[in-house]
Amino acid sequence: MKTKMIAALVAATAMTLPAAAAAQALPAAAIGVVDTSRVSTDCTACKTAGAQLEAQAKAIRDREQQLATPLETEGKAIQAAVDALKGAQADQALQTRAQTFEQRRQAAAQEIQQRQQTFQRNRSYVAQQFAAALEPAVNAVMTRRGATIVMDAGTVMLHAPAVDITNDVLAEVNRTLTTLNTTAPAPAQPAQQQTPPAGR
Repeated sequence: MKTKMIAALVAATAMTLPAAAAAQALPAAAIGVVDTSRVSTDCTACKTAGAQLEAQAKAIRDREQQLATPLETEGKAIQAAVDALKGAQADQALQTRAQTFEQRRQAAAQEIQQRQQTFQRNRSYVAQQFAAALEPAVNAVMTRRGATIVMDAGTVMLHAPAVDITNDVLAEVNRTLTTLNTTAPAPAQPAQQQTPPAGR
């Protein structure tokens, strides 16, 4: 009986040994901290793209003002004509004028909305390109500096200057990311459903 118990104990021990051997101790963590916000604004390509995006935004504001000024003038003139009627029915000419004004106002609003949507796509496209370049840059710096973990400075309460690798990452991004395209590709058009031939 004792022999059987010892044999069973030895067998059970043999089954647990590989699992114990596989559970190796983790190496000490070497943490690096990078200020990705600063990298995204200070990298050379980022500065150029930022200036181009600001020019796009200004063009939208200028166009909005260009459209709004004559509309505001026309709207006031129509309102004055309506007020002069003192409740009387507007003639056909004034009604047509008011309808034309409303059409122009809607067209202006639609144009500005489309321009703003395009601008938002351009901004998102720039952010996507930067994110695609940031990760390999961080990986390269991790390898050179021997870091096993990299954290964003925005999520860290305090850190010693010695673990800050922002300048290294910024230099790597400047080396690998030479340009950022500020014109996003046109949005994909939904595929049109083909009508099956008659008789099927």
